[in-house]
Amino acid sequence: MKHLEVKRLDCQQVKAAEVPALFKTEKVEYHKIDTVDWEADYPYCPHVEFAIAHKGDAIMIHYRVEEDSVRAVSGNDLGPVWEDSCCEFFVSPDAEGGYYNLEANCIGTILLCNGQSREGRTPAPVALLGRIDRWASLGRTPFDTKNGAQAWELSLVVPVSSFFRHHIVDLSGLQMRANFYKCGDKTSRPHFLSWNPIDVPSPDFHRPTSLVSLLSCNRWHWETKTGLQLRLNYGLK
Repeated sequence: MKHLEVKRLDCQQVKAAEVPALFKTEKVEYHKIDTVDWEADYPYCPHVEFAIAHKGDAIMIHYRVEEDSVRAVSGNDLGPVWEDSCCEFFVSPDAEGGYYNLEANCIGTILLCNGQSREGRTPAPVALLGRIDRWASLGRTPFDTKNGAQAWELSLVVPVSSFFRHHIVDLSGLQMRANFYKCGDKTSRPHFLSWNPIDVPSPDFHRPTSLVSLLSCNRWHWETKTGLQLRLNYGLK
């Protein structure tokens, strides 16, 4: 059974470029995205891990990736970033408001939408996307496929206003559901990894049932039918 504690960090203004050092100082734990859900057709499993924390008014995420090649063709937000070397965070604050897919390629280009399913999703307003701070170790300039062993990092600071169909002031005490993914549809070795397993016959991250149930007070505690258990400690003072 997996176990995770996510701290509330006592900080105010944080830049995405500062997140890796902040997480190191605060000893925020990293967790692997290593479930190969469709191994028969897509067996490749790059090394991927994430860490997550929050500061009340924003979520902070840091991804660390090692893979055989990288691709970063999509340079404009709301583009097909899933075709590139891409990490994804799907989260649902409640059942009525649908879920958000926050996807970012290895240069920090973002896709953020909301909806109840894969179809008919509503993209985030451009002004809100501009408030998501990003830091990418590979820089922010698009490039085509680079073959050979590659290592890259990506940090995001995601303000609560990013959840544009909800009115969230403070993340503490919320009930949410979430999952993390890694993909690269048009990379030299296409792959589809998840943190919490997805039980469907072909690649599809848009499965709300794969999002892990989440309950927060001073701690978040969630369980799934697969036996996954997650507890997020908000570290309230």
